[in-house]
Amino acid sequence: MKKICVITTTRADYGYFKPLLKHIESNPKLRLQIIATGTHLEKKYGYTLDEILNDGYNPDACVSIICDDTKSGIIDTMSNATKKVGEALEKLLPDMVVLLGDRYETFSIASACVILGIPIAHISGGDVTYGAYDDMFRHCITKMSYLHFTSCEAYRQRVIQLGENPDRVFSVGSLSIENILNTELLSKEEIGKHLEFSLDNTLLATFHPITMESASQKIQFDEILSAIEEQTRYKVIFTKPNADTNREELSSLLEYFAKKYPEKIKVVDSLGVLKYLSTMKYCSGVIGNSSSGIFEAPSFKKGTINIGNRQKGRICAESVINCNAKKDEILKSFDILASEDFQKKLLTVKNPYEGKNTAKIICEKIEETVSQNLDTKLFFDLKLDYNKF
Repeated sequence: MKKICVITTTRADYGYFKPLLKHIESNPKLRLQIIATGTHLEKKYGYTLDEILNDGYNPDACVSIICDDTKSGIIDTMSNATKKVGEALEKLLPDMVVLLGDRYETFSIASACVILGIPIAHISGGDVTYGAYDDMFRHCITKMSYLHFTSCEAYRQRVIQLGENPDRVFSVGSLSIENILNTELLSKEEIGKHLEFSLDNTLLATFHPITMESASQKIQFDEILSAIEEQTRYKVIFTKPNADTNREELSSLLEYFAKKYPEKIKVVDSLGVLKYLSTMKYCSGVIGNSSSGIFEAPSFKKGTINIGNRQKGRICAESVINCNAKKDEILKSFDILASEDFQKKLLTVKNPYEGKNTAKIICEKIEETVSQNLDTKLFFDLKLDYNKF
């Protein structure tokens, strides 16, 4: 029986992993291991380890790594991730590690896997996001990984362009969409009661730190809050930003704004997968700079106001309204979102990230791969005549 270790660092990647965990756990040839780390163990991020435990999983290791959201604190977190998660991996000795996405702590964990000689299956490589340093970490993780599962064919081609063997790169769709298709969501009344906030004419919002721009994130967030303040059509449920540089600056602004407008703004640390998707199902749309507005919202036929450059470069459905972090542009986007023509268009929108049997395919490819003697990972050259250069 081969040991497959899934490492989750945030509320977001755990949500993606959930359908895959079930497939690995039920596969008689595989033994599931879980390492919970990152924000899962921090109270200010909602202590989302409880969600993992409530789902019936008992992690094989819980590793505390988070320092603070300053630049030096992020570097310390990365150092902790390499050392402490590396030590956990030395004890667990998995045959393969499964990582998702593009975060800095995930990059550090991937580095430890390379040193330990543990092959990596990487999910959601090949994306481009110009507005965050996640973009660089994602491509670095790709180069350290043995297996690749991208969310669409264009991203598969980009991973191959990075020098990865096409035989080990699979376009499978997004795991998050599988959650939507297979999860029994809460009713509108249940989620409204939990939040103590009406979902009528309400937007679901998240604004994460912008880590690759010279423009002030405070100024940008002020523009967003000012637009929300001026418009009278929508209330807003905000989930707090993730653990990136200067996250607390945004969190403090949000808390102050919510206290000022308690009937208009609701702030939660973390909703968890079930409550988050349930809220999205019944809200009037999504706003902010979270990838969920790009990946999940189109499958609910919900419009997204995508603000700024954090998600710039990603393939978007027609349900996504892109605008700059300027008050007047955001107000115009509110009008577009509410318009009859746009709402009619949402009924037939196609999600470019929707696949079939995504978790099942990933699990099968992992099983097939770890059952073999893995060959040395080589750089895959495109058909170029290097003698010409």
